[in-house]
Amino acid sequence: MKAVDLREKSVVELQVELDALLKKQFQNRMAHGTGQLPHTHELKQLRRNIARVQTVINEKTRSGESQ
Repeated sequence: MKAVDLREKSVVELQVELDALLKKQFQNRMAHGTGQLPHTHELKQLRRNIARVQTVINEKTRSGESQ
Protein backbone atom coordinates (compact mmCIF):
# COMPACT_ATOMS: atom_id res chain seq x y z
CA MET A 1 0.00 0.00 0.00
CA LYS A 2 1.49 3.28 -1.09
CA ALA A 3 0.59 6.75 0.15
CA VAL A 4 0.32 7.99 -3.45
CA ASP A 5 -2.50 5.51 -4.10
CA LEU A 6 -4.22 6.49 -0.86
CA ARG A 7 -4.15 10.19 -1.70
CA GLU A 8 -6.29 9.50 -4.78
CA LYS A 9 -9.12 8.18 -2.60
CA SER A 10 -11.74 10.25 -0.83
CA VAL A 11 -11.95 10.57 2.95
CA VAL A 12 -14.97 8.24 3.04
CA GLU A 13 -13.11 5.56 1.09
CA LEU A 14 -10.13 5.97 3.40
CA GLN A 15 -12.35 5.52 6.45
CA VAL A 16 -13.67 2.25 4.98
CA GLU A 17 -10.10 1.14 4.29
CA LEU A 18 -9.09 2.04 7.85
CA ASP A 19 -11.98 0.06 9.33
CA ALA A 20 -10.99 -3.00 7.30
CA LEU A 21 -7.36 -2.70 8.38
CA LEU A 22 -8.31 -2.33 12.04
CA LYS A 23 -10.52 -5.45 11.86
CA LYS A 24 -7.71 -7.40 10.23
CA GLN A 25 -5.28 -6.17 12.88
CA PHE A 26 -7.61 -7.36 15.62
CA GLN A 27 -7.99 -10.77 14.00
CA ASN A 28 -4.23 -11.12 13.61
CA ARG A 29 -3.61 -10.06 17.22
CA MET A 30 -6.03 -12.71 18.45
CA ALA A 31 -4.45 -15.36 16.20
CA HIS A 32 -0.99 -14.34 17.41
CA GLY A 33 -2.11 -14.58 21.02
CA THR A 34 -3.31 -18.14 20.53
CA GLY A 35 -0.25 -19.11 18.53
CA GLN A 36 -2.12 -19.56 15.25
CA LEU A 37 -0.60 -16.71 13.22
CA PRO A 38 1.87 -18.21 10.73
CA HIS A 39 3.16 -14.90 9.32
CA THR A 40 4.02 -12.65 12.24
CA HIS A 41 5.49 -10.00 9.94
CA GLU A 42 1.92 -9.07 8.98
CA LEU A 43 1.46 -7.39 12.38
CA LYS A 44 4.14 -4.82 11.59
CA GLN A 45 2.88 -4.29 8.03
CA LEU A 46 -0.68 -3.72 9.22
CA ARG A 47 0.44 -1.25 11.87
CA ARG A 48 2.32 0.76 9.28
CA ASN A 49 -0.53 0.63 6.75
CA ILE A 50 -2.94 1.88 9.42
CA ALA A 51 -0.58 4.77 10.16
CA ARG A 52 -0.36 5.61 6.43
CA VAL A 53 -4.13 5.72 6.06
CA GLN A 54 -4.54 7.83 9.19
CA THR A 55 -1.86 10.24 7.96
CA VAL A 56 -3.58 10.73 4.61
CA ILE A 57 -6.96 11.21 6.32
CA ASN A 58 -5.36 13.85 8.54
CA GLU A 59 -3.82 15.61 5.54
CA LYS A 60 -7.12 15.69 3.71
CA THR A 61 -9.16 16.95 6.66
CA ARG A 62 -6.64 19.68 7.45
CA SER A 63 -6.66 20.86 3.84
CA GLY A 64 -10.45 21.13 4.01
CA GLU A 65 -11.28 18.29 1.66
CA SER A 66 -14.44 16.66 2.96
CA GLN A 67 -15.06 13.96 0.37
